[in-house]
Amino acid sequence: MKELVNFIKKEFKHILRDKRTLLILFGMPIIQILLFGYVISTDIKDAGIAILDLSKDESTQEITSKLVSSGYFIINENLKSYDQIEEIFKQGNVKEVIVFEQDFDKKLTSTNSADIQLIADATDANTANMIVFYTSGIIMDYVNYLNKNIDIPLKINVNERMLYNEELKSSFMFVPGIMAMILMLISAMMTSISIAREKELGTMEILLVSPLKPVQIVIGKVAPYFILSFVNAISILIIGYFVFGVPISGSLILLLGESMLFILMALSLGILISTVAKTQQFAMMASMFALMLPTMLLSGFVYPIENMPGWLQVICHIMPPKYFITIVKGIMLKGTGILFIWKETLILFGFTIFFIAMSVKKFKIRLE
Repeated sequence: MKELVNFIKKEFKHILRDKRTLLILFGMPIIQILLFGYVISTDIKDAGIAILDLSKDESTQEITSKLVSSGYFIINENLKSYDQIEEIFKQGNVKEVIVFEQDFDKKLTSTNSADIQLIADATDANTANMIVFYTSGIIMDYVNYLNKNIDIPLKINVNERMLYNEELKSSFMFVPGIMAMILMLISAMMTSISIAREKELGTMEILLVSPLKPVQIVIGKVAPYFILSFVNAISILIIGYFVFGVPISGSLILLLGESMLFILMALSLGILISTVAKTQQFAMMASMFALMLPTMLLSGFVYPIENMPGWLQVICHIMPPKYFITIVKGIMLKGTGILFIWKETLILFGFTIFFIAMSVKKFKIRLE
């Protein structure tokens, strides 16, 4: 019994001396509970909307004011015609357009009925449903307020339209997100263990004494995985299109080019992790911990970023998958071209250059 107690004490000391083990035991649960606690929310907050007010009378102004004062919505744009609706959606900052018909107040007074059209960006079906539900609720509250002191009740007809995903298929949301997550995880993990494996197997010396420069070694490590990951991306697109019916409304060539850029970025990040990791196990765990949860929670894949606290939104903006998901949804569902996604493309390109430069800089010229 004494030997067992001494053995347990030894194991405790061994664990307490290992900082990486302590980080996994205590750090990961704390980070996970904080992330899930702040990220998981079904509430709508500061959702971007646009107003197309063809009447501009007292009633439409009051409804608009109630929408803004609710705290759920922020007016990003006041439109002048229907022709601007599709363009404002393609820009990506607006989740819903509220259309007041012409002579709204006049019709409400003379016929006791008027129409409002709610047009939602349904590339994210869950968010679109929630936004329309919240908007309809605020409009109904306004109607109830008007009907308090009158004999003949007034009625506002709310007509809903889901743009880009009229049937509200969840696959339209999940296929682009899953594509980003799979490419990010597989590409980064495959390369993260590559150089770490060379260190563990003792074959790094062979590479170091070869005439290859650090840049060439990094490129040599990335090239095979780049080709394999691109094949993987094509497979995902084929399955999404033929099995789940997710359309490719925009340019297929542009979509494939953006996928290649994202794969290169993920591979570069994996190489960076592998250059600082001493073992394959550490490289694998670092990739999983640093990439899987952030990709799922902080990219807008599952939960809307605008619902998160401000400090967490800042972190979301340094997550590369966030920009790739925006690009894929834009091309596949909205049919957007490079004019609408050039900012996201430049950001991904910047991430790629940064990770490659850091990988080359941290690559060890000689073994320690």
